[in-house]
Amino acid sequence: MARRGPAGAKYDGNNMNENDVGQDKQDKQDKHEDDALAVPVAWEALEDAFENNAPEVHSYLHFDTGEVIRIVDGVADPSMHTRIMNDARYLRIDPVSSREQYRWMERFIATVEDEELRRRLNIAIDGKGAFRRFKDALMSHPVDRERWFAFRSERLRSCMESWLTAHGIHSVERPTWHVPTAQEVQPIAVEEPVEPKAKPLARPAASDVQRTRLHELVDGLASQDMDLAQTYLELLRDRRHASKSPVKAGPEASVAAAAKSAETE
Repeated sequence: MARRGPAGAKYDGNNMNENDVGQDKQDKQDKHEDDALAVPVAWEALEDAFENNAPEVHSYLHFDTGEVIRIVDGVADPSMHTRIMNDARYLRIDPVSSREQYRWMERFIATVEDEELRRRLNIAIDGKGAFRRFKDALMSHPVDRERWFAFRSERLRSCMESWLTAHGIHSVERPTWHVPTAQEVQPIAVEEPVEPKAKPLARPAASDVQRTRLHELVDGLASQDMDLAQTYLELLRDRRHASKSPVKAGPEASVAAAAKSAETE
């Protein structure tokens, strides 16, 4: 049955142009993403899990973190494996089969331009141990070796995206952790309060030190020496007064002082 467009024109599925088809696909994709579970997928870890198809290795995707946990038989605790298997937050990852990865090697060999290398690679993938010999043959050819890595990653990515879609998972951007710069990790300089410098104690005058020392000496004299010490001190005092007098002392004063000193001795 024909439908009417916005302008009232009739059209059906056979009359849809390329823009209508593209818009319809986009609407379906947007609806799928709205209904899908948003998971911040760790792509590198998921790629490793898809590539490793060893029977003793079991990988699971965590819905909340997007991280991939790997459990190896004989290494991990069996009870932990059982707990993860029964946890609704984990989804078991189905790796790419060895047969499919072998086909990838065959398809890549067909793209190699070097005839000698192409011959060696065909020999390498014949028989048991094909994957190891294939990688060894590429070791001495860095350009083709890098081409192989890109070739394999593209196919792994396609398998991962198909697997996520089949399980209703929509990959979202993983949260980025801010790495602090050297300036940001430097400790903040805190200015310590500057304490006022204590004023240096005034040194006592030399005369005060001497007077203190004389007091100590006098206190240590015996009683019979006190008179002699007093006389000597008085002599020194009289000499000081005489030196300050403007009139010079005559010979008589000098003789008297000498006589007095002799008497005391």
